[in-house]
Amino acid sequence: MSSGYKRARLIYNPTSGREEMKRRLGEILTLLERGGIETSTHATSGEGDASIAAADAADRGFDMIIAAGGDGTLYEVINGLGEKPNRPPLGILPVGTTNDFARALGIPRNLEYACELITMQYTRPIDVGRAGKKYFINIAGGGSLTELTYEVPSKLKTMIGQLAYYMKGLEKMTRLRPMKLLIQGNGIEDIHEEIMLFLICNSNSVGGFEKLAPAASLDDGQFEVLVLKKCNLAEFIRIVTLALRGEHFNDPHIVHFKTNQLTVTTSDYAQLNLDGEYGGTLPCTFTVLPSHLNIFVDEEGKAQY
Repeated sequence: MSSGYKRARLIYNPTSGREEMKRRLGEILTLLERGGIETSTHATSGEGDASIAAADAADRGFDMIIAAGGDGTLYEVINGLGEKPNRPPLGILPVGTTNDFARALGIPRNLEYACELITMQYTRPIDVGRAGKKYFINIAGGGSLTELTYEVPSKLKTMIGQLAYYMKGLEKMTRLRPMKLLIQGNGIEDIHEEIMLFLICNSNSVGGFEKLAPAASLDDGQFEVLVLKKCNLAEFIRIVTLALRGEHFNDPHIVHFKTNQLTVTTSDYAQLNLDGEYGGTLPCTFTVLPSHLNIFVDEEGKAQY
């Protein structure tokens, strides 16, 4: 560990994961302090607040930023840092209902172990995706299916977690409708047809489906892209079943490729989902920003969520 105290700004969501962070804040600060990290805190107070706090911490020259919450908090913190020329390294304490990104990086759900990772101060550079003027680290998606997520009230999200998404999804599946999209990207032929949804993956942990984009890597300068072409409900259910086992790539309804930049346009109204949050509407250009952020991880790569 490097000598001397480091200054950290801990941005936490007090309502995240049944308020675990709020209860354990004193204990967390003590663990960080013992590890040579002097930490001041910012409790988020509403939507967009974590972005403002992260941008402010970068401007104030903190040595590191620690985001405590779920994927939603992390998404906001990354959006606060994305534009900054000086981006302090980022520590993650996964206390949310969904922590896909922590899972992808092997950051432990156990908060003591997660703090220990941060105090070791070993960082790994990761790619960040840019979608228009917004940033994402896990996934960008669009299509009639991806509009599910934001309709789950946050209270329900916290109580039943992942299940909430799927319940809502099953209810809406009968209303699946294809949309005509034009997808253009570096190194690929144009795709111009009716599709159900597209997923642009930066990591291999997507909604808890580790086998959906198994080749997606956080540091290869590429997105792994999946496009689901027009299909009926029975075909859709069959493809989802295949995807759970990682056997969906040979299905004729799936188009699969890697690229570092793509543009998606449509004359339809199509919402975007960025890391599980509402990300505006199409058209949009998606670009990989290689090694854009440094994240505290386990040096030996053995730690698991």
